[in-house]
Amino acid sequence: MRDICEILGVNRGSFYYHPKEAPSEAVLRAEIEKLAGAYPRYGYRRITQLLVRQGYSVGTRRVARLMRENNLLVSIKRARQTTKSLQGEKPWSNRLENLEISHQDQVWVADITYVRLKHRFIYLCLLMDVFTRVIRGWQISQHLNQSLTLKPLKEAFCHSICEIHHSDQGVQYLSNGCCSVEI
Repeated sequence: MRDICEILGVNRGSFYYHPKEAPSEAVLRAEIEKLAGAYPRYGYRRITQLLVRQGYSVGTRRVARLMRENNLLVSIKRARQTTKSLQGEKPWSNRLENLEISHQDQVWVADITYVRLKHRFIYLCLLMDVFTRVIRGWQISQHLNQSLTLKPLKEAFCHSICEIHHSDQGVQYLSNGCCSVEI
């Protein structure tokens, strides 16, 4: 064997090397579609791991490209923090812990959430009567600020007054202007 390799001018290791045949694009696309259907939350890295376990010789870049071409990439949705409470001791205690809610306008609860649009977020503040589950006031804004919480409260005060206003004590609720709403 050594003599033959010397005559041909090839390395002896080349004689024993048998490259693995890369799977064709069509076969790989079909397998990726099958795996993406079975595991819809898996991204290209996990799909690549599954393919390698099945014996395919493939890399993450190729799998990512094929998944992108077939619109199979998973979009990453990251949690977004909307409540930033003041540090230290809370200014008010939780009065709802052992309270039995028995009538209208006894407790109003307020909260802020966000709505994901195509390239941005909008914020929604709701003020709800706990007993009747009626929305007393609401406001939508592009910015997470104090006026987002004040407008629903002022709107609700036009119709009735509650005994307890409960919120998560985020900075939007604890700012100076929010604590001194004029009725």
